[in-house]
Amino acid sequence: MPEQIPPDSVGLVQPQSQHFDQALALDCGRILPEYDLIYETYGQLNADASNAILICHALSGDHHVAGYHCMSDRKPGWWETAIGKGKPIDSNRFFVVCCNNLGGCKGSTGPTSINPKTGKAYGPDFPIVTVRDWVNSQARLADALGIQQWAAVIGGSLGGMQALQWAIDYPDRLKHCVVIAAAPKLSAQNIAFNEVARQAIMTDPDFHAGHYYEHNVIPRRGLMLARMLGHITYLSDDAMRKRFDRELHEGKLNFGFNEAEFQVESYLRYQGRSFVDRFDANTYLLMTKALDYFDPASEFDNDLNKTLAHVQAKFCLMSFTSDWRFSPARSREMVNALLANKKNVSYLEIEAHHGHDAFLIPIPHYMQCFQAYMHSVFPFFEGVANEV
Repeated sequence: MPEQIPPDSVGLVQPQSQHFDQALALDCGRILPEYDLIYETYGQLNADASNAILICHALSGDHHVAGYHCMSDRKPGWWETAIGKGKPIDSNRFFVVCCNNLGGCKGSTGPTSINPKTGKAYGPDFPIVTVRDWVNSQARLADALGIQQWAAVIGGSLGGMQALQWAIDYPDRLKHCVVIAAAPKLSAQNIAFNEVARQAIMTDPDFHAGHYYEHNVIPRRGLMLARMLGHITYLSDDAMRKRFDRELHEGKLNFGFNEAEFQVESYLRYQGRSFVDRFDANTYLLMTKALDYFDPASEFDNDLNKTLAHVQAKFCLMSFTSDWRFSPARSREMVNALLANKKNVSYLEIEAHHGHDAFLIPIPHYMQCFQAYMHSVFPFFEGVANEV
């Protein structure tokens, strides 16, 4: 817990919830008759609602993107490094919104929610949702908040895919699109990683075809393995070597299989166990499927140039040299397609050894460039906000 809240933090924050009675038609062909979105906001919305920023979260993220819920919180929100007073996404300047996506397990309607038709948790009966479904639900949240156009939609990884989908589906509802460590679609290798993770969960004896709530159990081992596998892909070889190398956990070999002998084994087991206590297995399945299905160019003859021909937002794309899961080459695909359409695009390739997780880390050059771009989104002159 913090001894005191840092002065550049957004401070103590309170989640809010918005209920929607209007049915939402989903890409899978099903209809969600009603749903809730839980979200947090930081900063103040100005008089003409022109300073609003939407943050889209990644696979295991949620609405708690910055600040603290109480003084006993061990950690702040997941992007505290980038959001706050004087930070790249400046809460003195912007009204920042982040919601937990549909299908999530942190308050928005998802598998752990009660199905009004049955009076029981949805469980595996919750429909598969796509990135476009999320964007459509977020557009309704924007309407409820009185925001007709976002100053920027920003996201990293799966969140960056949502930002891109926003620019495609609602071209006139965002001025800037910031896509960080993302891709226009998953590679076969990435889909393969997701499938192994799903199989680890679904073959756990406690999974019960997704109905584990009714059995008062959790597929702990499967979800732990899925998280361990995912975490390996988020780090680079350099990052793992610098952090762990071949250091032994207890200074000696045990010549066995049950105990963690290397520091990296102990770390992965800890990450897996802690994840089980804060995330839902059915949600993990849904999130990985949304990743797999994301491919907006599939509706434009698999031509990314055609896909991005009608976007109106100014773009900023950022990638990291050691990110092998969403490599810089994937960001350059989007940059080249935007340039082919003569769109306004900035691109930054950051030298970093941290792997895919680099987008969450306050690397000085990254933060400086990010802040410089955000100043162009909505600068202050002599304390007065002015649009550009």
